Amino acid sequence: MASIRNPWIETPLLESSILSKIAGCRIFLKLENLQPSSSFKSRGIGNSMLKSIQAQNPSDTRDVHFYSSSGGNAGLACVTAAVSLGYKSSVIVPTSTDERTIEKLRAAGASEVISHGDNWFHADEYLRKTVIPEAEKHGERGIYIHPFDNPAVWEGAATMIDEIKTQMPDSERPDAIICSVGGGGLFSGIMDGLDRVGWGDQVQVLPVETLGADSLAQSLKKGELITLPSITSVATSLGAIRVAEHAFQQAQRPNVTPVVLDDAEACAACWRFLDDERYLVEPACGVSVALAYDGRLKHYLNGFRPESKVVIIVCGGSKITLELLNKYQRTYQRRSEELASKYA
Repeated sequence: MASIRNPWIETPLLESSILSKIAGCRIFLKLENLQPSSSFKSRGIGNSMLKSIQAQNPSDTRDVHFYSSSGGNAGLACVTAAVSLGYKSSVIVPTSTDERTIEKLRAAGASEVISHGDNWFHADEYLRKTVIPEAEKHGERGIYIHPFDNPAVWEGAATMIDEIKTQMPDSERPDAIICSVGGGGLFSGIMDGLDRVGWGDQVQVLPVETLGADSLAQSLKKGELITLPSITSVATSLGAIRVAEHAFQQAQRPNVTPVVLDDAEACAACWRFLDDERYLVEPACGVSVALAYDGRLKHYLNGFRPESKVVIIVCGGSKITLELLNKYQRTYQRRSEELASKYA
């Protein structure tokens, strides 16, 4: 199995002169939007799939078929990795998933895309309890790939910290890392990765959510894991109504500062980031980029100074088009300006 090529790539870490000027400190962009699936999910999902392949019993001759539940990016990562590894894959999506996303999954090489359930939780339950058992009855070896709550997923996400350590100028340690949080797979990987490279609690981590998809922040506020009744944010890629237990535990460490921003702030960052850096990202990514704008970092970053080195994980995402971005701008322009004024 050592000869199998990883279904993800090492991504660049670039210092952004324009965002550094805007933020008032040194901003570095970890460009996970350049992964084969257009998001950081290629790392965690890809690693989970590799671990599953390596764990196969050589005497089991059944055809391997990977199954994922996702409203978009995790499913696309599963399909993209499966194609590169030479296996079949299917994705179960909530019924709310738009047709464009479904077509993108099919175009990427999915064997089947099945719509079921009002949200990810119900789609995932249907996958585990019905779809995979049926596949097993027909002689397949159905492998379940969880989109975020799996140590192999965190291990894959953690590889970006290994890269950041070698990519930072003069091997310097960043003062902070900013990442978006949905189910917590990326955040868990970052925290585990910091421990692995010896940075532990020396780097401030800012996990960012949008209001209406803020299951981590609400859990921390209550002091226990909570389940949101629904997702009301436009950042549907952050739409896990309950974060992983591991993410909840990691978020209680002293170097973690949770942040919750409005949809308008996330969307405004998307159109500004497109103008400034020429990258088109969805609101689930924009909410992290938003901290570089309008003085937000001065509000959230401990010991903020011009020399502060901040890495933003540009997590990417495929659920965005220029048409949709223009719609967001028409909807949220005024609200985003109102919210920006409070940081002035």
